[in-house]
This record gives sequence, structure tokens and C-alpha cells, in this order.
Amino acid sequence: MTEFILVPGMFTGAHVWEETAARLASAGAGVHTAALTGLGGPQGAATHGIDLETHIEDVLVLIDSVSAAAGPGQEIVLVGHDYGVHPVLGAADRRAERITRIVCVDTGPGQDGVPALAAVPDRSVREEVAGRAGAGEDGRGLAVPARDEWPRWGSIAGIPEASLDRLTALASPQPLRTLVQPLRLAGAVASVPVTGVLCNANGSSVEMVQRRVDLGDPAFQPLVDPKVSFFELSTGHWPMLSLPAELADVMLRAAAGEGQRLVARGSVGPPAHLRPFLLELPELPHERHGNVDLYLPDAEGPRPAVVFVHGGPVPEGARPTPRDWPTLKGYARYAATEGVVGVTLDHRLHDMADYPRAAADVAAAVELARADPRVDADRIALWFFSGGGLMAADWLCRPPAWLRCLAASYPVLASHAGWGLVDGRFHPVKAVASAGTLPILITRVGREAPEIAVTVEEFLTAAGTCGADVEVIDVPDGRHAFETLDPTEESREAVRRAMRAVLVHVRG
Repeated sequence: MTEFILVPGMFTGAHVWEETAARLASAGAGVHTAALTGLGGPQGAATHGIDLETHIEDVLVLIDSVSAAAGPGQEIVLVGHDYGVHPVLGAADRRAERITRIVCVDTGPGQDGVPALAAVPDRSVREEVAGRAGAGEDGRGLAVPARDEWPRWGSIAGIPEASLDRLTALASPQPLRTLVQPLRLAGAVASVPVTGVLCNANGSSVEMVQRRVDLGDPAFQPLVDPKVSFFELSTGHWPMLSLPAELADVMLRAAAGEGQRLVARGSVGPPAHLRPFLLELPELPHERHGNVDLYLPDAEGPRPAVVFVHGGPVPEGARPTPRDWPTLKGYARYAATEGVVGVTLDHRLHDMADYPRAAADVAAAVELARADPRVDADRIALWFFSGGGLMAADWLCRPPAWLRCLAASYPVLASHAGWGLVDGRFHPVKAVASAGTLPILITRVGREAPEIAVTVEEFLTAAGTCGADVEVIDVPDGRHAFETLDPTEESREAVRRAMRAVLVHVRG
């Protein structure tokens, strides 16, 4: 029999695990829910002196108690949700020989020397906590969210109304020092297998994690270890409230060693973003101007231009950089063969907090292209890809007269709370109401990751409500980055149709 120790996240107590715990027990597992000091009690309770070490000690006491009762050789699985993964890791590091697996529920594994505050998605909360902790405040803790504030901490998708009411009523202030005290790991926990349970509605999926591995992000490379596995649930950030039975099943399967594994970059051929473009195009010369490349057509006079904006975030050290990826080069060369200037650029979207400076890079690239005498400054199109789609909001809010079309392929068009709240300015779903008569072209793939697909549908609904001029090109069997992943005739025709539509608008 496996013994599960369940550790709750911020503001919450053992009560959040009740339904999942009952399901585990009915399956024959032993279940123990951790009551972290200062959490799960009265909202007015003092939090003075409670820090991460306090909660690590709470988990250690429970591990020792379970070990003593169960006897030697008993399998113990530690489960942490949200903030709870930090005391789980701290305790497992000191009892590694007794722990058979760690399960992280919709949260990433903590790192040695990094406080839990770094994983809080809302930047304003991070600043508040850091400021208050720096000023020596300790007794009041971080105030519990009001009922309508929970989405700031993660998607509430799937939580029944009654459960959301109870979550709010039983929430406790989070002791500040639990968030600012760095996690200290000696390294023993590295030997313990880990399973991540990703929640799509909160913006995470195995596909997204694999993409970060493929991009060479150093923070994601340890996740290709065979000891690391993943499951996905189609729900929000609190699956123990929204899908308790499904979460219990996933925990049991994780304890049995099941789950999806990631593939090391380059181990099965080139990663998706470095595979060949699906159209055969002639090699064309291009000019490099700083972070911008111009692909020039063999034509006289100023020509219209299409600016292609890559997605992200892309690790700062990724090589080759996005403007040298086959997809961006392919689209730019295609545009040039059709008689317009293709423009690619590298922007500095390396982290979710980088959208403002990346947007500034895009605006500067547009102005560089418009200032070139070979470009018709009054006939420009912008074409966004993937995570770059959030930057379309700037151009939808105030479309300049020279912007003849805005295109987006498999775009992200709204931010999930679990990504770390992007500056509210980058919200195309809201911005489309101001697009006026600007033609908008969306290339939508049928096999899109759920966390991205939902943002496209939200955008199309908003566009329909305000009467925006939107055309959709569907690729039913296409995946995210289908231009290199799915070189089918369906995909080729979708690219041709999209390019034809954009060119009609820029040629005027």
C-alpha cells in the first residue's frame, strides 16, 4: 500500500484535499493531509514567526509519523500543490531515503536558493510581499483573496460554486516569511523521482514544456531526466476541487511509475522549429540591419512589406536566433518571391515579463522597414506567430492608416494567470474592439494545445461581438508550428491562402 502525504498551497488548509483523499483511500491507499502551521485556521490568526522552515518541519513530522506506523520499505509519495511544493521539496531533501516519489500539482519544481515568492504569478503581489517583508512586517500575513480575486492566483475553471465559496470562507492569510525565505536543498532530493501534473486551463501542457526543452532553455533541461514524468488534466489550478477523482487517479498512476516523458533536444532529429519549411522556395539575398533582416524582391520602385514577428518566450542564448529559423526565413522568402519585402527580426521576448521591451523592438523594426526607400511606407502588414500574438494588441488598439492587414498564425491571444500576469496592455481579446476596419487574418490549427486554442476562440467571439473584419484559415490536421511539423498538402495550401490574403490587402 502506498502512503500519500498531501500538502496544500497558499492560503489553503488540509480541507482542499478531502474529496481527492477519499478517492485515494477507497482505492486502498493510505492518505495523510498536512496541516501547515498558520494555514487552515481562523483568518485573523497571527502569522508572526512562521516561515518556510516551519512548514518543512510540519511535513517532516508527518513523514516520520507515517514511516514509524507503516514500517520499513513502505512507499511514501509526497504531493505538493502550488506553494506546497516548497515544503515538500525541503522535507524530501532531508528524508530522501524514505520518499519514493514527489508529485507537483500544477506547479514547477522549486530550486535551491530561490524563494516561493518567485513563483507567484502576479508581479504586484511579488512587489507587495517583498516590500512588506523588507520593512519587517510579519504578523498580518498576505491577505486572503476575495471570492472574485482567486483568478489572480490561477484559473478557477471547473470549480463548483459551492467549492469556491468554501475555498474563500476557509482561506487563511499566507505568512510572509514562507514566501521570502529561500528554499535550501543539500541535493539528496535529486535522487527522488518527480511527476508533474499540468493543468491546461491554467496555461500549461506537456507540449508547451517540450517546446521549451527544444528551444534549449537551460531551466527546462533537467526535466528530460527519465525520473521525471508528466500528466495533464483539462481543468484549472485547483484540480482537487474541480476534478478530485481524476486527480486521485493520476496520483495512483504516478505512484506506479506511469506518465509521459520528455524527449531530449535533438535526440530524435531536429527540434520542430529547426525542421525545413514546407514550401520549396528559391534562395534569395537578404540584408541584415542590426536585429532586422530585409528580404528584397526583384522589382522596381517602393514595394509593400510584411513584417513577420516570431513567438516566444525564447531563451536569450538560443542559437540560431528566431530570424534564422526555417519558418521565419521561409515566410519572408515567400513574400519576396511575390514581389513584396519580407521583414524578419529578433525581439527580446525571453521571459513573460519581457513583452513591453519586445513590443518596442517590433515597433522599431517596423519603423526601420518603413524608412527604407525600397519599401512603400503606406502599405505594411504585420504577421504574428504563437506567443508573439499578444503583441498584436498594440496594433489592434490604434491601427495606423499604413497598416493594411494584421495576420496571426496559431497565436496566443490572451494570457493565463499561471504564466505570470503579462502587462494588461497585451490583451488582443480586449483590444480587438478598437480594431475598426483593419483586416485581420487568423490561421487556426485543429490540433492546437488546449491552453492556446481557448484564447483563439475567446478572440473570435470578441471579434464577432464588435463586428471586426476577421478571416479564419483552418488547418484541421495541423499542429502548432505546422509549417515544419506537418508538411502536408493541406498545410501548404493553408500557407498559400494566408499569403494570398495578406498580399491582397497590402497591395491595396
